[in-house]
Amino acid sequence: MIGNVGTLGDPEAMAEYRATVGSTLALHGGWFVIRNGKFDVLEGIWRPDHLSVMGFPSAEQAHRWYRSSEYARSCPLRAGTHMDLILVEGQAV
Repeated sequence: MIGNVGTLGDPEAMAEYRATVGSTLALHGGWFVIRNGKFDVLEGIWRPDHLSVMGFPSAEQAHRWYRSSEYARSCPLRAGTHMDLILVEGQAV
């Protein structure tokens, strides 16, 4: 899963969101592969602000995390913040 946090609503609430979201991932088999990594855009025009990549053993587990009550409790902390989450199903090589 690829996540990008754009324009922040409340920076303090987002800091709390970031502090809690990792434990919600772990409950559903997920983990951060990359969190706020440095990047260089080599081609194209995509300019993410705060990019993260999360891993899950399966797309089903990613969907369960996204729909979970644990994650839902964290979501109000990101009110007013633009976020993109894109699930990419594939195989690590």
